[in-house]
Amino acid sequence: MTTTDLIGSETQTLPWQQRPSGAAAALEAVGVSAWFGDNKVLANVSLDMRARQVTALIGPSGCGKSTFIRILNRMHELVPSASLAGEVLLDGADIYGPEQRAIDTRRRIGMVFQKPNPFPAMSIYDNVLSGLRLSGTRIGDADQAVEESLVRSGLWKEVRNRLSAPGGSLSGGQQQRLCIARALAVKPQVLLMDEPCSALDPASTRRIEETISEIGSDVTIVIVTHNMQQAQRVSDRCAFFMVDEGSPGGIVEIGPTSKIFSDPEDPRTADYVHGRFG
Repeated sequence: MTTTDLIGSETQTLPWQQRPSGAAAALEAVGVSAWFGDNKVLANVSLDMRARQVTALIGPSGCGKSTFIRILNRMHELVPSASLAGEVLLDGADIYGPEQRAIDTRRRIGMVFQKPNPFPAMSIYDNVLSGLRLSGTRIGDADQAVEESLVRSGLWKEVRNRLSAPGGSLSGGQQQRLCIARALAVKPQVLLMDEPCSALDPASTRRIEETISEIGSDVTIVIVTHNMQQAQRVSDRCAFFMVDEGSPGGIVEIGPTSKIFSDPEDPRTADYVHGRFG
C-alpha cells in the first residue's frame, strides 16, 4: 500500500495553490483575549504582522506568546477548555468568521513547532508531500514540488541523493528544515514559527535563520523566540509581551526591531532586551 493510498487521493486544487510565489498576506490581531477555562491568559492584544516581513514575539516565559501564535492559525480552539475574543484578520477577513473553515485557515497559515515533528518512518520525499496529500490537494509534478520546497528550506543539497531515506534518519536541525519544507510545500501565505531553534545547535540555528531570511520575501513570518540575538538578526519588527503576577499577558511595546533594542519607549522593554530579567 502506498502513502497516497493511506492518506487519500490528491483531488483538490485550492485557490492559493495557484497563486504566484510572493503573494504573502498581512495578518492582524485585533483586541484578542484568551482563556483556558476561567483563567484569562491574554488581554486585548492587537498586533499588525505585515506582509513579507518577519515579526518576532519576545518576552519572558508564561506571558502568552505561544498561546497567541496558536490563536493565529486556530490551534487554540483545539484545547477543550479554551476560548477567545477579538478578531484575527488574514488579508482583512476574520479567520474565525462563521464562513471560514479551520482546515482552510491552516493551509494558508502554516506552523513550525519548537520540536521537529517529521513522520519518522516516512521517507524524506513523502514527508515533504504529506501536507499536500493530507489536505487532498492535487499535486501536478511531485518531484518539482519536493525539490522546490527542499531548496527553499535549505535542505536540498544535503538530502537530494537520499530522498527515500526515513525522515527520522536526519539530524535534529535537518528534521526542523524538513518540517519547514513540508510547511512551504502547501504555499502558505503566513508561516508561524514557535521557538524553531530552541532545541538546536548553533550551526543548525544559523542555517534556519538563513532560511528565514531567504523565504521572508514571499512569506509573512511570525516567530516566537527567547533568543534576543536571534530576534535582532532575523526580524523586522518586535512585539514585547509581558505578564504581571495575577494578571493576563499582553503586549507592552511594538516597534521596528532596531528601535526596540536600541531605543525602546518602555523601561520594562529595555530591561528585558538587555537581560536584566526574563
